[in-house]
Amino acid sequence: MWLLLWATREGKPSVKKEREGFMVFSRVIKSAALSVVFTTVAGCMGSTSRVVHLLDEPRHRTVFQDGSLYLLDVQLNPGDQSLDHLHDQAILLTRISSASGPQDGGVSAITDYASESFVHKISNSGPGLLRILAFVNGGQGKSGTIDRPEGINEAPQLENPWFRSYRVELEPGQSSPLVRHSMPGFLAQVTPGVVHIAREDGVKEELDRVGEWVWQNADLAYTMKNVGNQSIAIVVNEGRR
Repeated sequence: MWLLLWATREGKPSVKKEREGFMVFSRVIKSAALSVVFTTVAGCMGSTSRVVHLLDEPRHRTVFQDGSLYLLDVQLNPGDQSLDHLHDQAILLTRISSASGPQDGGVSAITDYASESFVHKISNSGPGLLRILAFVNGGQGKSGTIDRPEGINEAPQLENPWFRSYRVELEPGQSSPLVRHSMPGFLAQVTPGVVHIAREDGVKEELDRVGEWVWQNADLAYTMKNVGNQSIAIVVNEGRR
């Protein structure tokens, strides 16, 4: 009603103003209807909470995008709570820390989101920071194992059509073989220490804090070297497409 009054408050509106007012009003109605749909998916029919897409939720910050692949740095301070948000894409979670302390890079995936949307919100009761590196794959995925990387001899700790994840542990002074991926993704430091990433194009990266990460492009080989004085773990995640 307010939109209709606004469109006519200076006398009889022109046809253009009437059309514009109706279009705005229609968008509001469509947005409201969409919110109802999201609420129904979450099983909260009576809720009036605002619902946003995962990629628009402010605590799920997009730090890198490669086509349909998104890397989100999810952080919630003690006592904080996210908005209700919609998942409709497969997601891989690398846990950096929880309310109770370090999580050492434990990984899990929720692929059902790709076929069945879900709405929820997350909260942190404290006392520690909740932090997750969330890897979103909006594509259709890829089956089989022919696209596994070269240079990582261990079996993946997680593998499905959307993601593949490895955990590489290096002793002080130890280097990995040359690693080459056919799929893009990222490397994340998940325990304390210092690791150097040396790419075949001459670029070198240093990770020296838990939760630091570096993106890796497909077909660009690299080595990892532990240059610290303690063993270190790196999680290597691929987005399959």
